[in-house]
Amino acid sequence: MAYAYDDQNVFARILRGEIPNKTVLESEHSLAFHDIAPHAPGHVLVIPKGPYVNFDHFCLDATPAEIVDFHRLAGQVCAFLEAQPSEGGAGYRTISNAGPHGGQEVPHYHLHILSGRPLGPMVQR
Repeated sequence: MAYAYDDQNVFARILRGEIPNKTVLESEHSLAFHDIAPHAPGHVLVIPKGPYVNFDHFCLDATPAEIVDFHRLAGQVCAFLEAQPSEGGAGYRTISNAGPHGGQEVPHYHLHILSGRPLGPMVQR
């Protein structure tokens, strides 16, 4: 399947340095930064530096190095937020939206990591 990537989306512009962000962590293939409209006290976005539209695009087309790097950085964000249950944290939620039914607003794959308060049910019924 071909994915149409819009290189003018806000995350592509952040990666090019055209729009500032509050960087949390950065690696060779990924960037983590604070969400500008947080839904929890801890709300960090993790994005790959490559042009991937959504989760399935990333999983199917990213290199093994990009996939490992992305997930390792996401784990480091959980530690940064002090949310890891295995380390005494109260937990976190990860969210990735895809397409119109998934509520995706930016056509660049991104993972939300939220923490710092009870987050309620996963989705409304």
